Amino acid sequence: QAHLVESGGGSVQPGGSLRLSCIPSGLPYDTNCMAWFRQAPGQEREGVARLKPSTGFTYYADSVKGRFTLSRETSQNTLTLQMNSLKPEDTAIYYCAAKRGGDCFFRSAYDYWGQGTQVTVSS
Repeated sequence: QAHLVESGGGSVQPGGSLRLSCIPSGLPYDTNCMAWFRQAPGQEREGVARLKPSTGFTYYADSVKGRFTLSRETSQNTLTLQMNSLKPEDTAIYYCAAKRGGDCFFRSAYDYWGQGTQVTVSS
């Protein structure tokens, strides 16, 4: 059975940094996409960053480009989201997700989701 376990959320002041980690287990062999999404209170879920492990291609939402960095440690199979220069509007629950086959667009239906980790940016 597939699982995604996130960690690293917390509270930070504007301009600060946080590092989120996602440890997957039991994912099928045809897992093609890994991504981070977020959902703020009263707002729709939005894609933040995604990675296609087979090619290493990464994509970032405009709102986080230049501030967030997505990486994958193959030895430990960990997906990491380094978040710098955090803003209050980055406050949300962040979810790690994985998808089997096909394209990796944020609008696609991702198959596996973690439980989420809270990120709060406030002074």
